[in-house]
Amino acid sequence: MRRVSAFLLPAVLAVGCTPKPVAVAVEAPPPPVAPPAPAMPAGGVPGMVIPARTLDGGWPTPGRALSADGTVWHLRAALNVAALVCREGGQGEAVVGAYNAMLTGRKAALGAAEQRYAAEWRALDPAEWQDRYDDAMTRAYNFYGQSFARPGFCAAAAQTLTDMAVLPDEQLSAFAAERLPTLDRPFADFFTAYAAWRDGATAQPATAVARVVPAGPVQVSVAVPAAKPWLGIDPAVYRMP
Repeated sequence: MRRVSAFLLPAVLAVGCTPKPVAVAVEAPPPPVAPPAPAMPAGGVPGMVIPARTLDGGWPTPGRALSADGTVWHLRAALNVAALVCREGGQGEAVVGAYNAMLTGRKAALGAAEQRYAAEWRALDPAEWQDRYDDAMTRAYNFYGQSFARPGFCAAAAQTLTDMAVLPDEQLSAFAAERLPTLDRPFADFFTAYAAWRDGATAQPATAVARVVPAGPVQVSVAVPAAKPWLGIDPAVYRMP
């Protein structure tokens, strides 16, 4: 038999064991789809001016930071506006009737609250209090008269007048503190929705550009392990004579 050097076997078995990088086609993932921008709320128009948020993240409304008597008087002012502007869906006569009944039934309580509230303004500025007071109430009337929040405002006002019909006078102050924010909420909700639409419309083009990803297959190099070497007897090495 012919002798074969022992050092040849490891060399033969090692052939083909080293992985070699090969180019394969890998499909690129589809580009992320940007979430749809918020819709402009009903009643909004591009470029309209809304107030800036307050330090606590809310929105400035006439019903914020008032005394107990100021809250009662502003509730009456908001309901006064509702009696003037809420006419859709046949609710006009009902709102006007309920508002007039409220004025008649609570004349003394409302009058006392208004006098105490005016005294607060007089104490702040004895010389100019009347003008400042009138300006503040005019702003309140104008605020509640804004049409973009009218459906929600009128619904809240109608429910408030219904609930006031059976309310004892001694509970009027607590009731006003609870319900005035409810009358303010449709306006605050509109500001929130409009700000989201405005900010989303502003950010959308920049977001779209930042998320562009090339589509289609991309050639990349991937190390593919070689097949496991066959460890059987190679007849070219071990050959019978």
